[in-house]
Amino acid sequence: MARLAQTAGLTDIQEEILATVRTFVDKEIIPHAQTLEHGDTYPTDIVEGMKEMGLFGLTIPEEYGGLGESLLTYALVVEQIARGWMSVSGVINTHFIVAHMLKQHGTPEQKEKYLPRMAAGEVRGSFSMSEPELGSDVAAIRTRAVKGESGYTINGQKMWLTNGGTSNLTAVLVKTDEGAEKPHQNLTTFLVEKPEGYGEVLPGLTIPGKIDKMGYKGVDTTEMVFDGFEIAADQVLGGVTGQGFRHMMDGVEVGRVNVAARACGIAIRAFELAIEYSQQRKTFGKAIAEHQAIAFKLAEMATKVEAAHLMMVNAARLKDSGQRNDVEAGMAKLIASEYCAEVTQESFRIHGGYGYSKEYEIERLMREAPFLLIGEGTSEIQKTIISRGLLRDYQSRG
Repeated sequence: MARLAQTAGLTDIQEEILATVRTFVDKEIIPHAQTLEHGDTYPTDIVEGMKEMGLFGLTIPEEYGGLGESLLTYALVVEQIARGWMSVSGVINTHFIVAHMLKQHGTPEQKEKYLPRMAAGEVRGSFSMSEPELGSDVAAIRTRAVKGESGYTINGQKMWLTNGGTSNLTAVLVKTDEGAEKPHQNLTTFLVEKPEGYGEVLPGLTIPGKIDKMGYKGVDTTEMVFDGFEIAADQVLGGVTGQGFRHMMDGVEVGRVNVAARACGIAIRAFELAIEYSQQRKTFGKAIAEHQAIAFKLAEMATKVEAAHLMMVNAARLKDSGQRNDVEAGMAKLIASEYCAEVTQESFRIHGGYGYSKEYEIERLMREAPFLLIGEGTSEIQKTIISRGLLRDYQSRG
């Protein structure tokens, strides 16, 4: 068989894009990832390279200056980038989600205003749902937008913004007074334009410094604090209030495929490191790969990588076809993130004591993999989504 995580049925253009990205990862990301990650340094040169390749416009329609590629192409590109360094995939993840939300739900004016500049990488997107006391209960959002004569005033605090400081367009989910009985129908997405940077970037809008994290270094994660921030009514996504939850969930389905792809990328890299090291390291007169205990680990790791990749591809293809994919995206995110953690830990064990050294790449992967168990909804949230979907589809007729 071919190497792991191959995808059948790709077009020549998709194959060409992936080959280009794979070469970029091998030459421009992997050789520099360790140094940048240990220094918690933003990968400026790598990001500029991705701009030149047109990756920021990968899924944006051609009429707005993008490449007009599918979610599947995007997921496979993310898989390759995460194989090099997960933080780089984080730089483009939130951007893609905001671009998708604009493409699907934005007004014609909003699309014309933002999508061409997003395709060029001039406007970089981030999005915000979570809050300090919110967790997974999105409907309990407290940040509120109150309508006035000339627009809205927003007050509240958002949390866990990936690219919070380096983006200049943030899709923010807040509460508005719609009078609806169901909490999620009182939520609205605003498009907040802001300068890059930290501190009070606009009157009433503060981006505190970066949150120090165990892993996922290089990419900035921040809070966003609103204190009397004024925003025009035409910055409501789609021009209609009360639709924010639906808009965000559509974006999160894309995000879950993305997280699954990132998990696949890390798992692929962990496997690559393990199988290479196990053929070089010798004990008792032979390579450790020849010991059955290690060979069986490699077999199990490879099977998990392949299974996760196939589920991720299936979820992406369903979304591309226009079908509902909440269950499949949840399944892909669940299994890919769990298998990623397991494969990475097995690779760490195969490396033995060297795996604990910062000189070895697997040490970094051990700190990055746990994030994927949480990002875009925990495993428990995925199980909730999956079980609800199954009960919906297999509803008892008795």
